[in-house]
Amino acid sequence: MGEPPVSTARVRELLDPSRLDREPDDSAGYLDLLGDTEEYRRTRAQRAMHSGLVASIYQRWWRPALTVLLSQGATVEEEGREAVRLLDLGGPMRVLDVACGPGNFTRLFASALSGDGLAVGLDASEPMLARAVRDNAVPRAGYLRADARRLPFPTASFDAVCCYAALYLVPEPFTVLSEMLRVLAPGGRLALMTSLRPDAEPLRTAASGLAWANGLRLFDREELTGVLRSAGLVDIRQRAGGFAQFVSGRRPLD
Repeated sequence: MGEPPVSTARVRELLDPSRLDREPDDSAGYLDLLGDTEEYRRTRAQRAMHSGLVASIYQRWWRPALTVLLSQGATVEEEGREAVRLLDLGGPMRVLDVACGPGNFTRLFASALSGDGLAVGLDASEPMLARAVRDNAVPRAGYLRADARRLPFPTASFDAVCCYAALYLVPEPFTVLSEMLRVLAPGGRLALMTSLRPDAEPLRTAASGLAWANGLRLFDREELTGVLRSAGLVDIRQRAGGFAQFVSGRRPLD
């Protein structure tokens, strides 16, 4: 028999008590810090991510279709391999997968680790995390329900932080990005895959209108790389394709 899945105890050990508003509940197989709270009105796109139906088809159908639409032909598997490479995963690292959905990338990250390595998948959606616990509970992976605008971890607590196909969905995306940068340790790597607003008209205006109608955010070409530079990250890279961009950077050791 293989190793048992990571218990919620290891995820609990990473939490900063001063950033918790309630006692974590582990009755669903993941740590829940939100309970029944609802702090914002969801857009159409955000409501979809909290739907049991979407959660049930996300990993097999929804996410692959979205990847093709945004990236013009890339596959989820290719995105996952690129994320592992950009984050330079391996050994006993601590990895945070923000807006992890049903945990397909969290599971991939966990498989790249060894020893005391741990991949933490964080999301606000109960249906998504229920699928994560059901389908992607593996050694060195644990799941947490929390608000990404206030990550419940100490500063500089993760060796790698990732957010793929979600930053354009979340409320206050730049607050979320700031929190991701806060918990990134010296020498740690950050990887993002998100939307890209076209440069050329009339496609730029049409895409912006369609995104706004569905509660999505399109990022201009220099917005995210500018935030990373301002935060002091180095080795910043950006690859654009279709309506998607892949952005990565590293926090210096000193």
